[in-house]
Amino acid sequence: MYDIKSKKAEEFICHEEILDTLEYAKANKSNRPLIDAIIEKAKLMKGISHREAAVLLECDLEDEIQKIYQLAKEVKLRFYGNRIVMFAPLYLSNYCVNGCVYCPYHYKNKHITRKKLTQDEIRDEVIALQDMGHKRLALETGEDPVNNPIEYVLDSIKTIYSIKHKNGAIRRVNVNIAATTVENYRKLKEAGIGTYILFQETYHKEHYESLHPTGPKHNYAYHTEAMDRAMEGGIDDVGLGVLYGLNMYRYDFVGQLMHAEHLEAAMGVGPHTISVPRIRPADDIDPKEFKDAISDEIFEKIVAILRIAVPYTGMIVSTRESQKTRERVLELGVTQISGGSRTSVGGYAEPEPEEDNSAQFDVNDKRPLNQVVNWLLTLGYIPSFCTACYRKGRTGDRFMSLVKSGQIVNCCQPNALMTLKEYLEDYADPDTKAKGEAVIAKEVEHITNEKVKSATKDYLIQEHQGKRDFRF
Repeated sequence: MYDIKSKKAEEFICHEEILDTLEYAKANKSNRPLIDAIIEKAKLMKGISHREAAVLLECDLEDEIQKIYQLAKEVKLRFYGNRIVMFAPLYLSNYCVNGCVYCPYHYKNKHITRKKLTQDEIRDEVIALQDMGHKRLALETGEDPVNNPIEYVLDSIKTIYSIKHKNGAIRRVNVNIAATTVENYRKLKEAGIGTYILFQETYHKEHYESLHPTGPKHNYAYHTEAMDRAMEGGIDDVGLGVLYGLNMYRYDFVGQLMHAEHLEAAMGVGPHTISVPRIRPADDIDPKEFKDAISDEIFEKIVAILRIAVPYTGMIVSTRESQKTRERVLELGVTQISGGSRTSVGGYAEPEPEEDNSAQFDVNDKRPLNQVVNWLLTLGYIPSFCTACYRKGRTGDRFMSLVKSGQIVNCCQPNALMTLKEYLEDYADPDTKAKGEAVIAKEVEHITNEKVKSATKDYLIQEHQGKRDFRF
């Protein structure tokens, strides 16, 4: 039975409820009065249910689809403005004991280069990332209790936060590691992580188990219930993700929204972020072997409706996607992107030789960070390196209440401009700096609170004089 507040995976992600929802959506895909009613509800910008969202996803009326896209743009502008948060992944180790059929880290893969960074190598990688301008990292490891125990992850986080190179500093470390215990989540919280991220891959239990035939990840319930344990361990910012293309996208789309609804109902706060990766080529993985791969058009529709359905959450798209696709989904709802990414173990301090491939997937957008920042500025966005909410304790329900009320803009807009100013002063090339200074001069005048505007202008001057790390 479907129970949104249940702590059992098969009750808050109920197979029968998803199938009923998909049938309902299919039956109403051309029901204009119902679709219009859902869109009108969505205009209140308080979200819509998984069933209502499924109807919009199934909708085959072109004029209604365009209304959905327009509303997605408006929702994003209302909650997140034109700010785009920047981050980079850092792969610590690709040792893994799981048998996931879509990931080259699977334990049967004997020709991928296995690597694990030492603390000294992590230090080199972090300095290289700081020299690019990054302030926010997402740590990644394979699941291996011998090679990648929780103690290794904790030591790595400590190392990362300890490094101050020139004007560089990593101010927020998000963590994407395998499902673990409440005790270990508590240790991660004490280590000062930002968001705990875990991709579900697929919410279809039978398919999930066949995609993860061996290893601890085979346990569907333990994996799906991980976010509840993370929150019980004190981590109040968690990030969901589906790997679109592994399973029928409609099913996973509904499951993803049901998971978000469950966290809101059972834990008091929904997901801090939702990621929307698509399966990509990697070492011995060929996406053509997965019959459920989705087109760009479907991908864009998924992003737009997720933005409408869960207006308060950040949305992430990685360098798996091309520049063209990223440009399209940025306007439809995405709020965070990676830039200058390496998906190999290391690879920032020194590029990995082709013969030593340790990457989890092929990167599609291979531009360096400066080019990505320049591109965003050209498109009219504010590239943001802000980590202030995490460092000021505005996490979990405190962050969400500010987002839902629209008050977060009073912090985010000036913080985004000040961190962009840092980047321009320390790392940008002349063209990027000129474009960025023009954007800052324009956008600072849009700060509505006069005291905040005045203080921001003062801080910007001080940053030009060499001072760093101002934040509201």
